Amino acid sequence: MERLFNQNKCFVIAEAGVNHNGSLEIAKKLIDVAKEAGADAVKFQTFKAENLVTKDAPKANYQVNTTGRGTQYEMLKKFELSFEDHVILKKYAEEKELIFISTPFDFESVDLLEKLSLDLYKISSGDLTNIPLLRYIAKLNKPMIISTGMANLAEVECAVNSIKQEGNDKIILLHCTSNYPTDYEDVNLKAMVTLKDAFKLPVGYSDHTIGIEVPIAAASLGAVVIEKHFTLDKDMEGPDHRASLNPKELKNMVRSIRNIEKAMGDGIKRCNINEENTRFSARKSIVAKREIEAGEKLSLENLTFKRPEKGLSPVYIDMILGKIAIKNIQKDEVITFDMIK
Repeated sequence: MERLFNQNKCFVIAEAGVNHNGSLEIAKKLIDVAKEAGADAVKFQTFKAENLVTKDAPKANYQVNTTGRGTQYEMLKKFELSFEDHVILKKYAEEKELIFISTPFDFESVDLLEKLSLDLYKISSGDLTNIPLLRYIAKLNKPMIISTGMANLAEVECAVNSIKQEGNDKIILLHCTSNYPTDYEDVNLKAMVTLKDAFKLPVGYSDHTIGIEVPIAAASLGAVVIEKHFTLDKDMEGPDHRASLNPKELKNMVRSIRNIEKAMGDGIKRCNINEENTRFSARKSIVAKREIEAGEKLSLENLTFKRPEKGLSPVYIDMILGKIAIKNIQKDEVITFDMIK
């Protein structure tokens, strides 16, 4: 778990999903894009259509809008990847120094992925309530990243408990809204923090909004994992392309997240070393408003406050008011303790 996830660095999963359209060559190009963007992992989906849906399962509304009418079975059958495809893609990803992940949707697919010795498992929102599948994967004792779209806290609790009962506590919960695309007002990003507080587990965010703003915001709220769909071209045929990032957008998202990580810092409030020159130029000193003669009492009538910070700071004003000048002080000369008594 620690090898894969660093609390100070967001683990970015470039979600290829089924945007390969069943083509091994497109899948390889997606891996190239994930690498170029700077993602940590590239993720696909592993399933047998006959194990995943009934032959007459209707499409979701967004799938009808993007692929036309028909059944889920007919649509998904085109996107299956063979075991040999998985072997090739995993090897290709690793050559690019990317972690290869694929979401299994059935027991047979878990067995296939185990043959590939995956480092971790990603569970889809649709299988959050599939307790038998969760238990089956939990027994492998590998990290499990679990999306929680469509779920309430009670359902998440049931899933978490079922995994822990198998002796696996390597769990990361992803807040998610399962609508493609998700409207901003439906994101409810604060629910990610609610998950963290409720379950005392690392949390992240799986995004389906248009654009990159929300995953960047999630990173600033402490997400340790960000997952985002991407495609070679949003106009390609298929259910998920329109709600995905193009290559340039994916690269911009990863760069922005990395910038946020740098900006978060260590939380210690102090003068940064790169602020010191600005502090000297911008802060003020106590100076003589006019010429002050030796023996004269210092007051707000003969003192003022001007840049730069090279004498006594204005914070010491109460300590010098009423003191006596022991030498003549010129106008604009900074006041120091050895000038007064």
